[in-house]
Amino acid sequence: MPFTDAALFSNVPPMAVVWPFLLAAGSYLLLRWVIWGPGSGSAATASQHAFWVGIMGWLASSLQPAGNAGILHVNPVSQPLISTAAIVPALAWPVLGCLAVHAIGQLSYPGPRLRRRQADLEVRRVRDFLPRPLAWTVLAVFAGTALQIGWMATLPGYDPVPYRSLPDPVHTYVTSGGDGRVPGIELASYLGPALLVLAVGTWLVLVLITRRRRLEALDTEENNLLRTIAMNRLLRTVATIASGLAAIAGNHAARPDPSLVAGGWINAAGAVNLAILLAMWWWAPPKLPAVQADGGGPEPREPAAASHPAARLCMSLGAALGLAAFVPVLVAVIIPGAVTGHPALVVAMAAAPVLLVTAAGELLIQRNYGTHEAPREWPRQPVSPALLTTGIAALTILAAAVVVTASVQPDLGILPTWAPTLWACAAVALLAGVPLAAAKSREGIPTTVPGLDAALRAITVHRVVRTLAACFMVQAGVLLLSAGPDIQRALDLEPASWAWAWDAAPFTGVLLCTAGIVIAVIPVRSFARTTASGRTSAKEPAT
Repeated sequence: MPFTDAALFSNVPPMAVVWPFLLAAGSYLLLRWVIWGPGSGSAATASQHAFWVGIMGWLASSLQPAGNAGILHVNPVSQPLISTAAIVPALAWPVLGCLAVHAIGQLSYPGPRLRRRQADLEVRRVRDFLPRPLAWTVLAVFAGTALQIGWMATLPGYDPVPYRSLPDPVHTYVTSGGDGRVPGIELASYLGPALLVLAVGTWLVLVLITRRRRLEALDTEENNLLRTIAMNRLLRTVATIASGLAAIAGNHAARPDPSLVAGGWINAAGAVNLAILLAMWWWAPPKLPAVQADGGGPEPREPAAASHPAARLCMSLGAALGLAAFVPVLVAVIIPGAVTGHPALVVAMAAAPVLLVTAAGELLIQRNYGTHEAPREWPRQPVSPALLTTGIAALTILAAAVVVTASVQPDLGILPTWAPTLWACAAVALLAGVPLAAAKSREGIPTTVPGLDAALRAITVHRVVRTLAACFMVQAGVLLLSAGPDIQRALDLEPASWAWAWDAAPFTGVLLCTAGIVIAVIPVRSFARTTASGRTSAKEPAT
C-alpha cells in the first residue's frame, strides 16, 4: 500500500502534537502571572520574572534521555536509541523547549499602559547588551561542540558483541565483547542540525530580547540591564545544551571496538560537560539596582533582623540545600553503578541530604547561638497556606499514582513496581521528623529583634514541607515514567477500553517531575508570621 500523508499523520500520537501547545500556554500564563501581579512591571517583579524564565529554561534543557543515542546495546532487552522517531524528539524537546521558554518570557512582559508612551530614540543592537565574557565563552563551547561532532562523524560503527572469555597465552583468559555503535556520520546527522538550530535560535531570541519594548516602570538604564540579565540566563542555558550535545558525541566516540579485548573507557567530553554546567551555575547574572537597594535586605523598621548572625547562618544554608540535592549525581560520578535500581530510591537519595542539611543548620544555630536564658518562640503560622496546599496536593497525587499502578499491574500480569516508591516516600517522611524535632527542641536565641527566633524555626519548617512536597510530586512522576512502558506493552497484547489513558502516562510523569523541581526551588520569601511583630522580611538564595 502506498505511504500517503494520511498514513503519516495517523502514526503521530495526538498528545505529541497537543502537549507542546499546552506547555507553551502554561509557561506563558505562569510568567504572565508573575510579571502582571502586584507591582506589575516594577524592578522586583521584573527580577522575579527573569528568575523564573531562567529556572524554566534550565528545567527544559535536559539532554539526559538522549545520552545513549547511537549506542547498540548488547542486552537485547534494552531498546537502542537509533531511529529517527526516537532521536529527534529526545533532541528537539530540550533545544526547542529552552528557546521557546526564553522567547515566551520576552513576549509575556506587559505592554504600555500609560496614555503617553515612552520611547527610546536610540538604536538597540544585540552587542550593546551582550555580556561579552560570557558570550565569548559560549561561542567557544559551540565551536568545541562542532569540532567534537565533526570528529565523531569520521568514526566507524561497531556491531554489539556478547561478552565472552578468550584464551590468551599471557593472561590465560581475556574478556571481550560489549555494546556497539552506529557509524558516526549517522549520529552526526542528528547532532549537527540540533546544534545549528540551537545556534540560530539563540541568535533570534537575542534579537527578540534586544527589540523588546521597554517596561514603563523602569528607566532606560534599568531596561538595558534587564535585557543583559535575560541574555545572561539564555546564554548560560544554551551553553549547557551545546556541551551536552558534545557529551553525547563523546559517549559515542569513546566506545571501544567490542570485537577486541574488552576494556574501560572514559567520556572526556562528559567530564567537560559537567565542568561547563558548574561554571554556568556559578556565572550569576547582574542585579537591578532597585532590587539590590530594596529587596535584598531587611525592612527599615527592623534593620537588625537579617544582620543577626543566626539569621545569616540560616539564609546561607539555601545554597547548601541546592548542592545537597545533587548527591546522587556526585555518587554516580565517583562510584559508577552505585546509583542503580528503582528510580524512586534515587529520588529519595536526593531528598534525604536536603533534610539532613536542614537539621544540621538547626544544630549549628543551637550550638553557636542557643541559650537557656532566651525564651523559645514557635511561629503562629509556620507554613504558608499556599505551600501547605501544595504539599497536600502532592501527597494526593502520589497516592493516586500508587493506587492506579497497584490496581493495574496485577491484572496485566506485571510485577508490582509501586512498593519501592511507597517505602522510599515513607523513609523520607520519617527522616523529615529529624529537622522538625531539631527546630522544635532548639533553645531560644538572645536577640532584640521581636519574633526572630520563631521566624528561623518557621524557615526550617518551610524547607521541610517544601522538600516533602517536591519529593512526593517527583516520586509520582517517576512512578508513571517507570511503570508506564510495561503497562503500555501489556495493553498492546490485551487491549482494554481504558488503554488510552496510559498513552499520556509518560507526558504526565514528565510534567509531575517538572512541577516537583519547580516546588523544590521556591525560595523562602519572608519570615513566617510569629506571635510578636507580624513579619520580618528576609530572603534566601534560590535553591
